Amino acid sequence: MAEEAEGMDRFDMDGDFEGGRWGRDGEFYYQSRRERAPQTRDDALYGVFAEGDSDYDSEDDEGSRRRGRRKRRRDEPDLTKPVQFVSTGNFMPTQEPQPEPDQRPGLGRPATAAAAKEEEEDDEGDTEMLPTMFGSIRAGARARQEEKEREREKAARRRQVAGVGAREPAAALGSLEANSKVAKMMAMMGYKKGMGLGKNEQGITAPVETTLRPKNAGLGSVEGFKEPKPMMAKENLPAPAAPPTTSGKKEKRWSKKASAKKAPVLTKNELLAMRAEQEQEEQPAIVQKVIDMRGPQARVLTDLRGLNEEQEMEANDVPMPELQYNVRLLVDEARADVLRLHGQLEREQEKVASLVREKEKVAKQEALQKRQLQVMERIAETLEQVRVDDTAGVLTLDGLLQTFHALKVQFEEEFKMCSIAWIACRYAHPLLIRIFQGWQPLQDPKFGLDVMKRWKDLLQGDQPYDFSGGSASMTPYVQLVSEVILPAVRISGTNSWEAREPEPMLHFLELWDNKKLLPPVLLQSILEHVIMPKLSAAVDSWDPRRESVPIHVWVHPWLPMLRERIETLCHSIRYKLSTVLHVWQAHDASAYAVLSPWKDVFDSVSWEDLIVRYIIPKLRLALQEFQINPANQKLDQFNWVMLWASAIPVHLMVHILEVDFFSKWQQVLYHWLCSPNPDFNEIMNWYKGWKGLFPPELLANERIRMLLTAGLDMMNQAAEGLEVVQPGARENVGYLRATEKRQFDAAQQAYHTVPGATMADLSFKESIQAYAMEQGLLFMPRVGKFYNGMPVYEFGTVSICIDSVKRLLYAQLQEGIERWSAVTLTQLMEMNRMGRSR
Repeated sequence: MAEEAEGMDRFDMDGDFEGGRWGRDGEFYYQSRRERAPQTRDDALYGVFAEGDSDYDSEDDEGSRRRGRRKRRRDEPDLTKPVQFVSTGNFMPTQEPQPEPDQRPGLGRPATAAAAKEEEEDDEGDTEMLPTMFGSIRAGARARQEEKEREREKAARRRQVAGVGAREPAAALGSLEANSKVAKMMAMMGYKKGMGLGKNEQGITAPVETTLRPKNAGLGSVEGFKEPKPMMAKENLPAPAAPPTTSGKKEKRWSKKASAKKAPVLTKNELLAMRAEQEQEEQPAIVQKVIDMRGPQARVLTDLRGLNEEQEMEANDVPMPELQYNVRLLVDEARADVLRLHGQLEREQEKVASLVREKEKVAKQEALQKRQLQVMERIAETLEQVRVDDTAGVLTLDGLLQTFHALKVQFEEEFKMCSIAWIACRYAHPLLIRIFQGWQPLQDPKFGLDVMKRWKDLLQGDQPYDFSGGSASMTPYVQLVSEVILPAVRISGTNSWEAREPEPMLHFLELWDNKKLLPPVLLQSILEHVIMPKLSAAVDSWDPRRESVPIHVWVHPWLPMLRERIETLCHSIRYKLSTVLHVWQAHDASAYAVLSPWKDVFDSVSWEDLIVRYIIPKLRLALQEFQINPANQKLDQFNWVMLWASAIPVHLMVHILEVDFFSKWQQVLYHWLCSPNPDFNEIMNWYKGWKGLFPPELLANERIRMLLTAGLDMMNQAAEGLEVVQPGARENVGYLRATEKRQFDAAQQAYHTVPGATMADLSFKESIQAYAMEQGLLFMPRVGKFYNGMPVYEFGTVSICIDSVKRLLYAQLQEGIERWSAVTLTQLMEMNRMGRSR
């Protein structure tokens, strides 16, 4: 920086005043202004170019050093610096001078023979100055010099032929000769035509052209490297043809009136509106950074728009592109500043709005807290008064209730938030203990209902009970009832209540539960710890053979409350019943009175197992002993069986009647119809009488209707004079044929097949039915039930379906679950045996 600033004047005001100083207030005080030499007309016109005002005339030491340094540069070369060649010629000898419209006309001297000669001398001198040690460099320079001479001779001959030197060329447009005023001013400054610029004529008219050479290469050491042509002075070139213009005036490209169309001036609001429209139109895209390294400094770009504007302006000959580019940068920076400041303004406005909202929120919270503080003070005063009355012994239950009721009505939210109900419960507990002291809930269940109703409204309200049962979830009212009411109920239930007389306890529980004064958790506690132990002990001591009161009379009233807990009692009741049913006889109707109420209480499996084990065998035995005699009919055994029709499952009852009753009934009807001259009116009345003995649930069964219809078919055959088919004859014949064929095909039986199924005159279904009759099992269709489109039949206790096409037998593996599998008759009998054992 010191070398660059060397030779430059310093501009300041230090020498303009005398006796000057700076004051404490920042003002500059001086005694007088220094007198300066008067400025002449030449000084105003020529400025620093006037004679006697050059830096070279200065006599100071620094000027002497600069003058001596410049003299050394002019007299002898400075070998410490890189070599630069500056050509003062007009054009390259190897090419014709071409006009350069883009190059501005400059100052220079015309090309003359003397200049060419001087150039040759300079070249020779430069060549002679090269040290002899360069060798090939010197030879190359000499060869290039000879080549230049030949080229100059050729160019001179071409100019003579073309007549270029015949006359003086016209002054080029923009040259020094074209402007007489500028030429006169330059002449007064010491400029001579054909000479260099400056005091010592050391300047040039053409600009210096720099050349990029290979790295670490000397002059002429690189083969194939060609020096570029030197810049030519504008004065020596022929004047370029003037471009056609529509007017005689020169175009003013840089003035206020250069273009009628001016760039619009945008206000802040218009700029923001334009920015908003662009943001709405633009689609959100991924921003990618691009590094532009084409210039002297790398630029990071996120938008490629306007990337080549500067190059396009230069290519389109836009006036002063650098200035326009700088102005555009300033405009862009101003726009960015406007947008940035607008964004800051919006953020500050949002911050202000947020602070305003926060202020309002804090103000509301402050007002709320003040109100809460006032409310808390009033509540504290009330509670303090209650404490004083309780300490003095003047606190009453009604007064306490009214006080806390007023607090709840007046400060409902604070009543819940501060759990004042627990405080009321604490003060009410000893007062309620005094009221319910000596209370017998089973004898006087209505006592205290009104008092507890009022306290429930205060402590519980309409809030539902918590069924979680945990102590942490217990409400104040539940806590109050568990400490005041529950102990009295437990004592009365344990000491004075009898399980065979359920009415007193039931009446109390239903009364308090209907009023919703007994929380569910406390009701379950009473059932579990008071009711169930009493009932279990009573069931264990119950003897059906000695007690005349059936057990269902004092157990069934607890069914709605006990629900799942009743199953533990049912197990003991079934055991008690089974001990007496194994000696029971069908004529004893008391068993039906004791057992039938439990049909809907016991589960279906347990009930059916109890019936199959102890009831059905006795009823079948009664039907087997029953005699059907139209002349003298006795219906005792039949009535015993019909008594159980509603208690026994329908399919079991149908099986009993089909096997042990209808077989006899159809045989009696057959013989009556086959007798000579039967009385059909009497037979019809006999049929109607039997049909009327069946209950509706049996008449609705399809199998029973089919058996009764078979009797009507026999009567129709006899009335029409046809031969009456003996009932069961076809089944008996099929059974005999199936038995014979089964014995014949026993060795050929395979898995999933049925013996005798291949007989042409016996269907697959008939053979299965015959086998069931042989084993004494029930075989009948199940109405309305199908599996894979095939009807389901009942084979003993197993549900089966028959595939007559594939001749396979499928069985349901478990009742109530749709799991079927192909089985053999042996497997089917085993399933029946296991079903009976359960």
